[in-house]
Amino acid sequence: MRIRLPHEVSASIVAFATVFLLMSPLNMPTWAIFITWAGTFLQGGPSRSNAIAMVTATTTGAAFGVVAVLLNRETGTMFGTGSLARTLALAVVIFAVNGTLLATGRLKPFALIPGMFFGFASLFATYFGGFGYDGGNLGAAFVSAAAMCALGPLCATLGIRLMSAPAAAPAPEARERGEVTPSAGETLA
Repeated sequence: MRIRLPHEVSASIVAFATVFLLMSPLNMPTWAIFITWAGTFLQGGPSRSNAIAMVTATTTGAAFGVVAVLLNRETGTMFGTGSLARTLALAVVIFAVNGTLLATGRLKPFALIPGMFFGFASLFATYFGGFGYDGGNLGAAFVSAAAMCALGPLCATLGIRLMSAPAAAPAPEARERGEVTPSAGETLA
């Protein structure tokens, strides 16, 4: 016999568990989990192929975010040091990196372009927000953002699995008293 939890309850149980990743020393960007969790359902729901596509895309997107940050570090003052000059330099970097990201999406393993943007945005929010196990460290931001994005499809799967959790077996005394009837295919011992 299985109990049936509403999806609102099962998903909330999994979401509750993710909050502890925010605690020090991890300080993880848990919002990335929820972005890719929702993205998993936009793909049609949890499956191995959807998880692989999402993890591949988000990790690739986070890598493109690292490239954008590194390029901006090197070229941020190519037009000068004023606000407009730095903004223009950043715009050139974003133009080049965004175009390359979109072109990469033409390759089958990277075709989940929204997933690449999930990873790209998660990297920026993690790095510039000072999240991750070493706030302000670009490498740590990449690992933290990619890891949290990868947990989204897993959390989507766990939420679905909790909906149909096996019920606890009745106490042997209840079976002996006849308070429990066998379900289809089950025999009373």
